[in-house]
Amino acid sequence: MLTHNWEGVYPAVTTKFTVNDQLDFEAFEKNINAQINAGVSGIVLGGTLGEASSLSNEEKFQLLASTLKISNGRVDVVVNIAEQTTEAAIELAQALASKGADGLMLLPPMHYAADSNETLAYFKAVASSTDLPIMIYNNPIDYKVPVTLDMFEDLAKYPTIQAVKESSRDITYLTKLKIKFGNRFKILSGVDNLALESLFMGADGWVAGLVCAFPNETVTIYKLAKAGRAQEAIDIYRWFIPLLELDVHPKLVQYIKLAETMAGLGTEQVRKPRLALVGEERERVMGIIQEGIDTRPALPVL
Repeated sequence: MLTHNWEGVYPAVTTKFTVNDQLDFEAFEKNINAQINAGVSGIVLGGTLGEASSLSNEEKFQLLASTLKISNGRVDVVVNIAEQTTEAAIELAQALASKGADGLMLLPPMHYAADSNETLAYFKAVASSTDLPIMIYNNPIDYKVPVTLDMFEDLAKYPTIQAVKESSRDITYLTKLKIKFGNRFKILSGVDNLALESLFMGADGWVAGLVCAFPNETVTIYKLAKAGRAQEAIDIYRWFIPLLELDVHPKLVQYIKLAETMAGLGTEQVRKPRLALVGEERERVMGIIQEGIDTRPALPVL
């Protein structure tokens, strides 16, 4: 069985598309290199921000191959599994393992509000089918299926389940996980505008969104927090908050892709039914992003 540290910043990267709706590997490579050069610990492919629901498995395999080539072992490459059936999830997990993925991020079943027994059966089936390390994604607000403390107690019996992406937006839940399980699970904050609070409360890592446009600032906040340099981390985080709040909106994909574009690290192309921002909404979001770019803080030496 493989293991990860599950510590540090893990960008949930966007999927880059051309104007003809093909994968844009040139823009993708530029962004991945920027993440790695900033000091991230891993890359998460095909998450919500990566437009997972609109990608074919073949496209996921192509993105995995490209990321493995770019990273050349410098960071972990984790791929999201968000399938509609248990069988499809197992097949994808096994295929990703055979193609070199370092780990998996696992959501509850998609398009069906499974109860706790159904969700556990799904997680256990996938965890038993692979040796890859797994990060469970707990996001009851967006995906309507909470992963409770009792459920994690059951999941703790499965050694491949090693980490939790905690996105409940209840900051006390992280503490409850730590009290109940100690260091059994590594916990990574999955909500950008609660990330520093989560790190101060013991989170091991940060699965980040706005890192796609601002990798150096994101990694610096993480490193400062872990080094005990709290006030320096807070100062940068307060500058960052208006941008980080773009991550907690139904149009986070469009918002963050616009931020990437304005920061010189991506393109605005999204896959339909998503559409690029227009009108007042576009102007408002551009204003937030431009203000962040114009007031970007000097980063301390680490």
